[in-house]
Amino acid sequence: MTRTLPTRTTHVLLDLDGTLTDSAPGIVASLRAGFADAGFAVPSDEVLRTFVGPPLGASMARVGLAGADAEAAIAAYRRDFEARGMFDNSVFPGITDALTELREAGATLLVATAKPENYARQIVEHFGLDAYLARGLDGVHGADPEAVHETAGKEVVVERALATAVALGAERGQVVMVGDREHDVHAAAHHGLPTVGVAWGYAEPGELEAAGAAAVAATPAELRKLLTS
Repeated sequence: MTRTLPTRTTHVLLDLDGTLTDSAPGIVASLRAGFADAGFAVPSDEVLRTFVGPPLGASMARVGLAGADAEAAIAAYRRDFEARGMFDNSVFPGITDALTELREAGATLLVATAKPENYARQIVEHFGLDAYLARGLDGVHGADPEAVHETAGKEVVVERALATAVALGAERGQVVMVGDREHDVHAAAHHGLPTVGVAWGYAEPGELEAAGAAAVAATPAELRKLLTS
């Protein structure tokens, strides 16, 4: 079901991977190392790229790993990610300009990501993105790092980010999710929120539209216009 954008957006929940930052190089490299170190066959880079964004447990299940096997692969991945993959990453061109303009237009910005919150905060701080967020690093909402088997964690993250938005004065009808994958759209819809999809992330062609995104922005500048017009 497609939800329409509010006539006035006051609070924006931003995905991280594929929306604010191009994190695929580091994630894919660390996944490749993690599968090998844990003794599992390494999926193709094309398959590993689909891991960027969704809850990690769900992605492991899609390649046939569950239970102790998934836990071992995730632990090996995280060791490599912490050592070298986390900052093999960059902010997408135009993002900081869009965030600046959204703030100047009066929007309150928060992060809602399926990435473990401890990693998300380090990345946001590393790239200085906390300067654009309400409450700084406390405006970053991520997954529980201990929930290694989590398959539907984005709904929980959006719930916490939405609660922060409401505490900051938001009305539900004025909150919008921004993300690059279908799970962003579905998690937002679970809480009655519309999503603006972004075309520069990791979605397959047509994925965001099929999931019910209210609109899809081709560029960060277009995203800003959609949220402030």
